[in-house]
Amino acid sequence: VQLQASGGGPVQAGGSLRLSCAASGRTFRNYVMGWFRQAPEKEREFVAAISSCSGSTTNYADSVKGRFTISRDNAKNTVYLQMNSIKPEDTAVYFCAAGITVVRGNREAALWGQGTLVTVSS
Repeated sequence: VQLQASGGGPVQAGGSLRLSCAASGRTFRNYVMGWFRQAPEKEREFVAAISSCSGSTTNYADSVKGRFTISRDNAKNTVYLQMNSIKPEDTAVYFCAAGITVVRGNREAALWGQGTLVTVSS
């Protein structure tokens, strides 16, 4: 599976943005998919994840809970991150990831896409 993220750009605080991640390969639906982000001079952090197949289970970082929504469309091999009520602290490079697991309490991914930059102005 190869991942291609898009949809980043400048946005004003309080606004909305939708990130997309298109995946190649016929096994997309079998992967737990998600998003991570890395702000300037900070470590990469988990944002959201969605379970494989039906995507019936989602998980979010506390910092985005209630504002961001992750979803997937297996027919289009695409995972989305709908970002609402965006804050300046959401400024970061957002990375799409596949094969997310929890290792010693931390989420890790087997596959990474390139990042897409989200810049929030106040």
